[in-house]
Amino acid sequence: MFGFVLKLFKKRFGADRHYYQILDEIFGIYPNNIELYKLALIHRSASLFLADGTPMNNERLEFLGDAVLEAIVSDYLFIEFPGKPEGFLTQMRSKIVSRSSLNDLCMRIGLADHIISQSGGSFIQKHIYGDALEAMIGAIYLDKGYDYVNRLMINDILAKYLNIDNVTETETDFKSRLIEWCQKNKHTIHFQTEGDGHGSSQTPSFHSVVLIDAIQVGYGVGASKKEAEQHAAFSVSQSFTDTMGDNFMNMIDRSCRAPESGKGKEASDE
Repeated sequence: MFGFVLKLFKKRFGADRHYYQILDEIFGIYPNNIELYKLALIHRSASLFLADGTPMNNERLEFLGDAVLEAIVSDYLFIEFPGKPEGFLTQMRSKIVSRSSLNDLCMRIGLADHIISQSGGSFIQKHIYGDALEAMIGAIYLDKGYDYVNRLMINDILAKYLNIDNVTETETDFKSRLIEWCQKNKHTIHFQTEGDGHGSSQTPSFHSVVLIDAIQVGYGVGASKKEAEQHAAFSVSQSFTDTMGDNFMNMIDRSCRAPESGKGKEASDE
C-alpha cells in the first residue's frame, strides 16, 4: 500500500512528475528507474557533463535501443508473415527501422515534443526524433526487460501506429536495391563516402559518390554515411528504370571495349 502511495505521489507531485506523466500517457508504464528515461530524451547537442567532463546524453541508449528494436521488428515480421522468405523479411525490417520511419513513429506517438535539444535546422527533422525513440526503447529494455519492451512495441506501438501495407509498398532501401541490380547484371559497384568538412561534431555532414564499373553515376549528401549513400543510390534510381539502366550499362560496356591501352586499363581500375 505504501509503495502505491509513493508512486502516486511521485507521479503527481514529485520533481520528475513531468517525465512520469510522459511515460504514462505515451507508453502506459510506470518506471522503476526514471533517470534512464530522462537521459533517453537528451540529445547530444544538449549534453550534460559530469565533473570529469564525461558527456551525458542518449547516444549509448540509442545504440542499445537500435539493436533491441531490430530484434523486436524481426520477431514481429516473423509472426506477421509466416510464409515470406528471408529476403522479404530483411527488406521489411530495413523499411520499418529506417530513420524516416522512426522519425514519423516518434512524432505520431507524441514523444517528439519532449526531446531536449539545442540543435537547429534540418538535422532535427532528419535524425533527432528517431534517435530519441531508439534511446527510449533502450531505456525501457534496461528498466523492464526484453519481454516487456517486446510486447509494448508490438502490441501498443507497431500494431497501432504502423500501416504494414504502406510499408510493404514503400521503397526505402535504394542502396540494397542498386547493389542487387549490379550483382544480377554482373557490374561492380562502389560507394566513396567521406565527411565534406561543412558539418560539426553535433551536425556532421557526409557526401557519397556511387561508382558503377568505376564510372560515377550518382551523388548524395547526408548527416551520416548511411544516409549519404542512400541518397546517392536514390539519385541513381531517379535517373533510370531497370530497363533504361540495362541499356545504359550496355552502352558503357561498348565504350569500354575500345582498344586496350595502358591508360584505358588504369582508368577502369580506379
